[in-house]
Amino acid sequence: MIDDFAHNPDKVAATLAAVAELPGRALLFFQPHGYGPLRQMGRELAASFARGMRPGDRLFVCDPVYFGGTVDRSMGSETLVADIVAGGGDAVHVPVRADCGAAMVQEAAPGDRILILGARDDTLTDFGRELLEKLASRA
Repeated sequence: MIDDFAHNPDKVAATLAAVAELPGRALLFFQPHGYGPLRQMGRELAASFARGMRPGDRLFVCDPVYFGGTVDRSMGSETLVADIVAGGGDAVHVPVRADCGAAMVQEAAPGDRILILGARDDTLTDFGRELLEKLASRA
């Protein structure tokens, strides 16, 4: 289990390059850190994921973190996922973070690396710990 702050195209590319050095496939979780950043750098972010993911790697993307307000929410995670898939990556949009976690736990196999990626949400580390506990109880 790797909890990483990767949330922009350069950081995602660096994280995926580092993980590519490890054996086993990567099951990745990404929570965009806002609708505005997703709209501003979504295409570049999608390209970083699509280029950096290896065959067999799979990305689960929930909806962006939202703290309220009047932000334009017309472009969401489904657009990011569509761009990643168009670029050759294996990605799925699961709107609710807990549902992403359940899908990842169900899919995880021995030797997989699980990565939690995102920023601006202090509960992401707790989410990773919960997944680790669920995986440990499965064993």
